[in-house]
Amino acid sequence: MYREIEKYLAEWKVSSYRKPLIIRGARQVGKTYTIEKFARENFRYFLRINLEQERNIQNVFESLQPQLIINELTALYQIPIIEGDTLLFIDEIQVSPKAIVALRYFYEQNPGLHIISAGSLLDISLNEMKYPMPVGRVDFAFMYPMSFYEFLGALDENGLVNAIHEFAPTEAFSLAIHNRILELLRLYFFIGGMPEAVQYYLNEKNLSGIERIHSGLIQSIQFDFAKYGTRKQQEHLKDVLHYVANNIGKKVKYSNITSGVHSSLLKDAFIKLEMTRIIHLVRHTRSATVPITQLQEKDVFKPVFLDIGMLNHLAGIKLQDLDMLITAFEGTLAEQFVFQEFIAGSKPYLEKNLNYWVREAKNSNAEIDCLFQIGNSVFPVEIKAGKRGTLRSLHVFLAEKNKKTGIRLNLDIPSTGKELQASVNLPDKELLSYNLVSLPLYFAGRLEEMESFLL
Repeated sequence: MYREIEKYLAEWKVSSYRKPLIIRGARQVGKTYTIEKFARENFRYFLRINLEQERNIQNVFESLQPQLIINELTALYQIPIIEGDTLLFIDEIQVSPKAIVALRYFYEQNPGLHIISAGSLLDISLNEMKYPMPVGRVDFAFMYPMSFYEFLGALDENGLVNAIHEFAPTEAFSLAIHNRILELLRLYFFIGGMPEAVQYYLNEKNLSGIERIHSGLIQSIQFDFAKYGTRKQQEHLKDVLHYVANNIGKKVKYSNITSGVHSSLLKDAFIKLEMTRIIHLVRHTRSATVPITQLQEKDVFKPVFLDIGMLNHLAGIKLQDLDMLITAFEGTLAEQFVFQEFIAGSKPYLEKNLNYWVREAKNSNAEIDCLFQIGNSVFPVEIKAGKRGTLRSLHVFLAEKNKKTGIRLNLDIPSTGKELQASVNLPDKELLSYNLVSLPLYFAGRLEEMESFLL
């Protein structure tokens, strides 16, 4: 299955500014598979070391001397490690801090050697490292579950992918293509983007085993909790995980999670789950311009989950009818999907920053699902699960922040409106004139490409 990060890996391979690469991402999102595929297609030799499975190999990195490490690995695995010909892949590198530190010396002393490392609990290890991080001596890339576009590609629906990518908002969009994409969108809502679940569907062409796969993936996540701390901390992680599944897109209230537990302990669980990319936190900001984080409230946030398919399983949503799936849990699924696409659609070397906006005022409360930065402009994005829905909050935001254009993501075909009129209940402003760009949910991953049209 093709993954978009493969383009970045190809650029990294030939870059004269290349550094050892650390790929960060949750468990089972396809890191190892993608790196092995990249190695087969681009290198003469490939050496994969799994430091979690082969604990004795950790001793090789104790010296922190690249040439000595290369000599020992060559002797142990009998695979040549040659600059330009070999990809050295250090998997589960988080279990050996010395191996992480060694990346610095590889960059300084053997810059021609291609090295990639990865690990599912890597962010926690990096945060808690007692050794100095090789700052400026390594590159980072982020990997997530398969996006909807990658899912369509895996289904050999490249014609639909091209229709989405080639569409210009000023043009008409085929209703037949739109309806076909919606059918597959509903399928994606249930299968999700975890490669194992997608591969099962490709092989079996049925959905009967998907629930079992999601169950196993969630159990493996919870099994990892044992590595995070005490038994009590593990319980808090499980409580938060299940709370998130039922509160996607809602402001977190610690009092609704577990009674009698101090909020600081639950907050710590949220942060750990965020660091491992099992969840993502959409933080509140009062800013409407860049930098969008300047007025961000880091302790006020709403959660989204790693994967929409796993979310359905964790929330107990059963597949009854694909046509009805989007309405059974519609608001949650729509918001989860859009944020998941925003994350997956960001550049591999950037960590996506998610934000939303709330106005609390008498007679004019408002909430914008997402503030999305495109270039150096910030746009309000409203997410709707159907074809209709009020835009009152969007109107309030545009009027208060003196913005001209809003974005709506829903299930209707693309449309645009210029110089629309709306009444707003704000001091000194009763009538708003604005532009609206309305796009189907499946265009969420393309928003950054539409900068010239939106501005």
